Amino acid sequence: MNRLAARPGFVAVLAALASLPLVVGIIGWLADWPLGMDSAVYRAGALTLLHGDPLYDADTLAFEPWWAQLPFTYPPAAALLFVPLAVMPLQVAWGALGAVSVLALALAVALTIRALPGPRTGTLLAAAAPATAVLTAAFVLLEPVWRTISLGQVNLVLLALVMLDLLVISARGSRFGGVLIGVAAAVKLTPLIFIPHLLFTGRWRDALRATGTFAGLQAAMYLLIPHDVSRYWSRAVSDPTRIGTIHWSDNQALNGLMLRLTDSASWSFTVALAIGALLAPAAVWLMLRYHRRGDAVAAMLVTAFYGLLISPVSWTHHWVWVVPLLVLLSARLPRWTAAQSRRRWAAVAALVVVFGSYVLLILPGGRDPEQGWSVLDHVLGNAYLYVPLVAGAVLIAAAVRADPSARPLAGTRELGR
Repeated sequence: MNRLAARPGFVAVLAALASLPLVVGIIGWLADWPLGMDSAVYRAGALTLLHGDPLYDADTLAFEPWWAQLPFTYPPAAALLFVPLAVMPLQVAWGALGAVSVLALALAVALTIRALPGPRTGTLLAAAAPATAVLTAAFVLLEPVWRTISLGQVNLVLLALVMLDLLVISARGSRFGGVLIGVAAAVKLTPLIFIPHLLFTGRWRDALRATGTFAGLQAAMYLLIPHDVSRYWSRAVSDPTRIGTIHWSDNQALNGLMLRLTDSASWSFTVALAIGALLAPAAVWLMLRYHRRGDAVAAMLVTAFYGLLISPVSWTHHWVWVVPLLVLLSARLPRWTAAQSRRRWAAVAALVVVFGSYVLLILPGGRDPEQGWSVLDHVLGNAYLYVPLVAGAVLIAAAVRADPSARPLAGTRELGR
């Protein structure tokens, strides 16, 4: 990243992108605009913690503005880590988080380029600094990225933390490997999926450090706010009413898919869990196959997208993992289209259409089961889910075709090797 920072053009583009939400935040503060629904909740959680009020006893927090009356759904340690937002005006806090998110996006792009296996000569990423600047600017337009920034979400920051841990710190055998994954999981539980990733890839010390960091933060919070910690882990974490309307198309998890297909049947989550369990051996096999080939980025992405599928809730803005996926695919594209590379161009184009079309936000009706969806609405309304399901099936089929002795179920027996 230091070599990238030495390029004036890269620094100028990155500074302009990062300063934009900050400038909008300052203007919004002066004009009293409603900016950042989720960052408003983050900030309110931090202020609630500082004032010694309960985080989970009510459905709203006293410090939330009228346009962001939502429950605090994050682990107690998140409120502590959000304290820097509490010292800023509401809209400026959104702008600051937006600026940090843009920097995290650029870091994610740079880390992906750096970790890609093999030479990049003759590809679209041959020049790392210009590619990072251009891709960062382009990726802001993707719905998961734009939604993360506009809502004041923290997904891009968590993405960068996990990638920095997996691709740099842990990859170097550092004694701090796993720590950032534990910190990220203390803000949102979803990064916990990378602890088994560390175990399966033989980095059990890093897995222990990630688990210990996560547990240590919970224990530290228990010493500070025992009531809130007990309330969160005994009730709030499993209360679906605090999360939101999870049958909406915004929830691009298997659970959301089943809820939409079954009109929110009580057994839909059980079916989603069963499907996730059936997919697990194939996901682990594919992840290990990439890991053993030295393709750490692809292995990481298999785990990330499997986690998005099996999580009870994967809002569209959680799907920022499409960023390293697009970088990975771009690295394998030649400068000029050739017959043998048309499929790769088609894959990149399909991803851009799916994640850049905002189709999930513009569907007519259908947010509630009673409104009803047509067959086409159902096809479009689960668009993000198709990416890991179709890509996984294609990659496994190609691997088995290339090596008939390879079998996903057989490969899972070798986890301990």
